[in-house]
Amino acid sequence: MDSLLYSAPLAGVIGLLFAVYLVLYILKLDAGTDRMKEIASAIQEGAMAYLNRQYKTVAVIAVILAVLIAWVINVPTAVGFILGALMSAAAGYLGMNISVRSNVRCANAAKEGMQQALNVAFKGGAVTGISVASLALLGVSGLYIAFGGNVGAVDKVIGFGFGASLISLFARIGGGIYTKAADVGTDLVGKVEAGIPEDDPRNPGVIADNVGDNVGDCAGMAADLFETYAVTALGAMLIGVTVIDKYPNAVTYPLMLGAAAIIASIIGTFFVKLGKSGDIMGAMYKGAIVAGGISVVLFYIITQRLMNGDIGLFISALVGLGVTAAMIIITEYYTATTHGPVKDIANASVTGPGTNIITGLAVGLQSTALPVIVICAGILISYTVMGGGALGLYGIAIAAAAMLSVTGIIIAIDSYGPITDNAGGIAEMAELSKEVRDITDPLDAVGNTTKAVTKGYAIGSAALGALALFAAYSSEINKLLAEQGKPELVLKLSDPTVLVGLLLGGMIPFLFASFLMGAVGRAATTIVTEIRRQFREIKGIMEGTAKPDYGKCVDIVTIAAQKEMIIPGLLAVLSPLLVGFIFGPVALGGLLIGVIISGLLLALMMTTGGAAWDNAKKYIESGNLGGKRLPDGSKNPTHAAAVVGDTVGDPTKDTAGPAINPLIKVMNIVAILFAALILKYNLLG
Repeated sequence: MDSLLYSAPLAGVIGLLFAVYLVLYILKLDAGTDRMKEIASAIQEGAMAYLNRQYKTVAVIAVILAVLIAWVINVPTAVGFILGALMSAAAGYLGMNISVRSNVRCANAAKEGMQQALNVAFKGGAVTGISVASLALLGVSGLYIAFGGNVGAVDKVIGFGFGASLISLFARIGGGIYTKAADVGTDLVGKVEAGIPEDDPRNPGVIADNVGDNVGDCAGMAADLFETYAVTALGAMLIGVTVIDKYPNAVTYPLMLGAAAIIASIIGTFFVKLGKSGDIMGAMYKGAIVAGGISVVLFYIITQRLMNGDIGLFISALVGLGVTAAMIIITEYYTATTHGPVKDIANASVTGPGTNIITGLAVGLQSTALPVIVICAGILISYTVMGGGALGLYGIAIAAAAMLSVTGIIIAIDSYGPITDNAGGIAEMAELSKEVRDITDPLDAVGNTTKAVTKGYAIGSAALGALALFAAYSSEINKLLAEQGKPELVLKLSDPTVLVGLLLGGMIPFLFASFLMGAVGRAATTIVTEIRRQFREIKGIMEGTAKPDYGKCVDIVTIAAQKEMIIPGLLAVLSPLLVGFIFGPVALGGLLIGVIISGLLLALMMTTGGAAWDNAKKYIESGNLGGKRLPDGSKNPTHAAAVVGDTVGDPTKDTAGPAINPLIKVMNIVAILFAALILKYNLLG
């Protein structure tokens, strides 16, 4: 075994040590007044209670699946499955744990200035980002080495990807339902009906809302990109097995890229500083650009060392970084308050909620075009420079692996968002000075864009990663068919079985999204009912002489999220098994292609459109088009219309859209894992 392979788990350990350093730095900072600490403590308790309950629920499903995998496949794969689930859960738990402690310190740092608050928020986010990438690389590479570090070890590591995917799926579903049910319910009664500010302590749902920012955008995103990182690396390793005659290090190459990028991401975090312009987004982009530049240099050195300097592979890796940059730029254009799409939605709000919704839908639909063109270009370039065929597919897999390699710095930019959102809420509830809110509000507004940018990145990487996984599925099926002396898998549109698979695969993301949107609506209704009850029955809430029952709202939405996440999760796991065992591997291949195509488009439309709706509201709230209130003190109907649009966009951008990402990967990894059984026992032979 090449000793260089050990640099992958070593890089993972270095990343975790850096995360520990950041944690110690943040925890040493002043958490502010007793009132600030009390509010932060309530958010911490709610977030941890939710996550503990979610993991207990998922653990039951995970244990059943682990026993099934050990029985029908083998014990090493089951061990990998358990390890993947545990490390994915750990990534989410660690990220959220520090997020709910960084928020109050960010609010307190805002008393000193913008740079100080940005520093705390970004370093808090970097704990999540670097931890996710480090744990994923450590898990995949460590398990690969433990199983022998050879070609035969790759298949046994697939279970790790499935375990990570399972946790990611339920974290995204449950966290997304929780965060948006709390957000929508709290806003509808507080902002729309009662006319009080978003984070007003008089609102009984305000703690549940702040908890939701963490369980959805921090823990959910962490588990999501942990899984995406792990399964994309696995996909590249599986395809690497098919080209190992030409490239002896094809299996370990993607792990080396990941190791290099973790070091680059750590260095990049030190460059996130405000310049003279005070551009918050630009400060974080500096860190990402530095990380990307260092990655390019290290990728070149690794390609020279491991792959005989193959220029095609280096170009494929550059393509992955290029797709990342393009996805960030495109998503920012469609979601930032400084650009046309968000302003168009805001201007449409002048004539009411109907035109706001119509324009928001148009922006969301349009936002799918450029990302798809970029992804198509990435696929064609990386496939062509490698000469097509199996080598071309490996090139695509390397592009995906390179794209995911910079996950550390990208998640740091994303996880900054819920920290600043909570910081603003704490400042409002603790009645800090206007000067503090003048710092936390711009940080929060940028946070909405950073969260949207990261979701676009996650979805784009999922498309490339899922394509690599589909290629791995085809390779696995063809290997099994060759062993039986049968012709290889061929998907023809003239074959009705393929068409059935395509249509079913295309339908599943829509059905899946409908479950989640409906779940948010039902859970939000329970919160609306509870908040109205408290306003009605607890005398003195509006006057500030009585304290709302915050815990009741947290409990209600937690229970609702746990109940609602089961059916969508089972849909993702069972649909490829049902199609595979009933219609066979050909139909299953069609199913996987269908879910990749429709899932990519639907996820892009929902996440980008929802973020544009959100920032159109914030654009108005910053004083444009009349602001929140008219000069006579009455509610501005333009703002009210934008709130309606934001309410519609919230579950699309933070629940249904992002959850499609792990849906795609879970279906592909299940197909790979059970390929041999499907080929042997399908009903149509």
